[in-house]
Amino acid sequence: MNMEYYDIFIGFLDSVTGHLALAVYLLAVTGERAVWRRLKKLPLLLLSPLIAILLSFGMYMLPELRAVQYYISSLSVLLMCALWVRWAWSWGFWPSFAAACMAGIFQVAGATVSAMVPLPFAPAAGLHLAISIALSLLLYRLRFGTWFCLLLNDRSAPRRLALLLFALEATMELLLRLGFGLQPRFLSFYYLLVVAMVILMTVLIVYLAQRLDTARKMQAQQDIIVQQRLYEQDLEMLRREVRTFRHDYKNLLAGLSQQAGKGELEGLRRTLSQLDAGFDVRLGAKIQESAQIGNLQIPEVRSLLLSKLTAMREKGVECRLEVLYPLADVNMDVWDFVRCLGILIDNGVEAALDAGQPWVEIILLAQERRVFLRVSNPYTNHIEPGKMWHEGWSTKGAGRGMGLFSYQRILEGCPSASSSTSWDKGIFVQELTVEGGR
Repeated sequence: MNMEYYDIFIGFLDSVTGHLALAVYLLAVTGERAVWRRLKKLPLLLLSPLIAILLSFGMYMLPELRAVQYYISSLSVLLMCALWVRWAWSWGFWPSFAAACMAGIFQVAGATVSAMVPLPFAPAAGLHLAISIALSLLLYRLRFGTWFCLLLNDRSAPRRLALLLFALEATMELLLRLGFGLQPRFLSFYYLLVVAMVILMTVLIVYLAQRLDTARKMQAQQDIIVQQRLYEQDLEMLRREVRTFRHDYKNLLAGLSQQAGKGELEGLRRTLSQLDAGFDVRLGAKIQESAQIGNLQIPEVRSLLLSKLTAMREKGVECRLEVLYPLADVNMDVWDFVRCLGILIDNGVEAALDAGQPWVEIILLAQERRVFLRVSNPYTNHIEPGKMWHEGWSTKGAGRGMGLFSYQRILEGCPSASSSTSWDKGIFVQELTVEGGR
């Protein structure tokens, strides 16, 4: 009996070692930068090996389950780790499950490689953790987490990716079990097979992510071309309006000259007032908008704002756009900045539509190596600060709110950017500051 308790204790320590290695890989595959913030939540993960060892002990008491004991225990550990990722990262289930499976594949591969050197338990556990840290640092250097999270951000991908990685992780677990029964002369081939599978799987993930990134950028470039054409059409329409107004302006001047000659001062004031109002209606707003758009010297940003302005007009939302100085550079990935800008504008428009007079104000200020963005809109619903950043939360109903969650994840990977949110007297304000731009 004492030997059985000793085996359980060693099994528990081995499971703890595996969970620690899994946590290290999770930080790498998610590209986590705020490492300490995640590690503070690590103690709750250590409940998983305790539950797993109790579950294994219970199944050991049932002879009919002994054959599948290892696989049931491994599946339960994987699910518990996925739930921990869901809690620690505030992700949805499928991205969390995909990340847990991805980390599980690396963890099993690391355990297999460390088994190549026959050592007592304590040195073997230390070697396992050392290999995990070394491989995780290599994954960080290769920016694997960036590519992996890019796949997770694609709404159609997390479920399929999670199922694919689960199948690969199950295959790795099966190979690990089969490795225990191999003859020594086949072990080198077995280790080579495991390493090759992990390398191929890693290359596949990066390849798929790069293809997705390339497709997105090509689509964005096509959108830029289309929006540039629309912008040129707007400028041409403005030119025609100026020519028409110039013709009308001459006729109005002739009438004003007659009124001035007859001394009709009141009529002259009224006509000038109408002329000023007509100018603002026909040309003033368009000239001001064109000037603001002209200050946007980043094609991707200009394209996005042109498309958003068009969409707001169609929805009857007034847009107050101010780009006070030329914006030529932003000290973060331009596509990430475009995504952030699009998310904030979309949220502003959606909230403004519930107001009696919908409007969205967009202010972009580039000055002194800093880019400042402010998006404000009327907001009549109740604010829940503790929930608004969670995946799937929305005032329109569960499962719709992905924007602010994605916005937060983008900013987590950009140390030069900081955000703030405020709500006062029915006005909701989102601000984004990016330091270090030119």
